Amino acid sequence: MHKLNAYIPAFILAVGYFLVAGAKGQRAIPLASPIDGVLPSVEGYRAQNQLIGAKERRVAGMSDYVARAYLRDSAVAFTTLVSYYDRQTRGKSIHSPRNCLPGAGWEVLSSGTQALTTNGGAYTVNRYILKNGATRAVVYYWYQGRGRVVASEYAVKWNLLRDAAFRGHTEEALVRVVVPVRSSPAAPVRGLETGLADASELGSTIAGRMIDDVDRVLPSSGPAG
Repeated sequence: MHKLNAYIPAFILAVGYFLVAGAKGQRAIPLASPIDGVLPSVEGYRAQNQLIGAKERRVAGMSDYVARAYLRDSAVAFTTLVSYYDRQTRGKSIHSPRNCLPGAGWEVLSSGTQALTTNGGAYTVNRYILKNGATRAVVYYWYQGRGRVVASEYAVKWNLLRDAAFRGHTEEALVRVVVPVRSSPAAPVRGLETGLADASELGSTIAGRMIDDVDRVLPSSGPAG
């Protein structure tokens, strides 16, 4: 029985993928307002728009996006990304950062979830600590759309399958916040611990604001089932 349970997530993903790919009559749902209205500024930081190349956009399959770096004293304090999909079909669906980030040279040091409380309610998002050479970063990411904020990739795929079949639309956004960890060369161990704590606090604050801002630009889909 335990061996069978190990195959259940893969089975759900496979069934979901093929049924969603074959779903007919799926509607493309436009955003309620421009996506660049998500976190256009943060007090104490200078926001700088970032461009994603046409080839990368084609591979990712997003319908729209906004990516920004927020600088303090000319250094990047954190970055944000919102990738929106007006519908998800074969070759045009959200790619999990859990798979993409290691492919970009990042090593996962720890992974888990974190609870956030925003003006709109209480939510759970993913929280990763990554390493790339001497650089460390705290990453928060989640999936938002159709009345839900979801951390679990399995839940996302199941909701995608169900909504494609019964609601006829699968619009959704991937939201990500990356905070580089600053540490003190004079006290590397203690400095790293302090840097991680500071990055986590900043990241959770920004993530909370992002959830509320993304909710305002997403189409109204009614309550989630």
